[in-house]
Amino acid sequence: MTEFKRPVSVLVVIYTPDLQVLLLERAAHPGYWQSVTGSVEHTESLIETAQREVAEETGIMADLAEFKDWQTTNNFEIFAEWRHRYAPGVSQNTEHVFSLEIPQAHRVRLAPNEHRNQCWLPWQHAAEKCFSWSNRAAILKLPALMNVPPR
Repeated sequence: MTEFKRPVSVLVVIYTPDLQVLLLERAAHPGYWQSVTGSVEHTESLIETAQREVAEETGIMADLAEFKDWQTTNNFEIFAEWRHRYAPGVSQNTEHVFSLEIPQAHRVRLAPNEHRNQCWLPWQHAAEKCFSWSNRAAILKLPALMNVPPR
């Protein structure tokens, strides 16, 4: 029996104290840059999904307490090319936004089947580079959420 993905996911914005943001380039879509994302599996909580996805996609091992739940959700249409992963008729996803501050920018260990490249950019440039409107919106909210005046 085929196990379908749940249409519930997390977006995790990883950043440094000076608001450098980590972006990952999708392996299957060169030029599509994003933060860490991933679907909830089985009985995971949202924060456990955030922790697992960060570890899988970057190799960063962070405690659950280090993740900030923004209490923000975004609903969007699942790209047609990925709908086969979901139950028939499912076309919408609910994304929950989290962030993770790390002390400094560094090279991360990419999951080669998911991402082909990485970069750290100032938050404004990172937002411009994202292909996803929800990812862009989250990055643009980062200074206010972190109580840092935008420059």
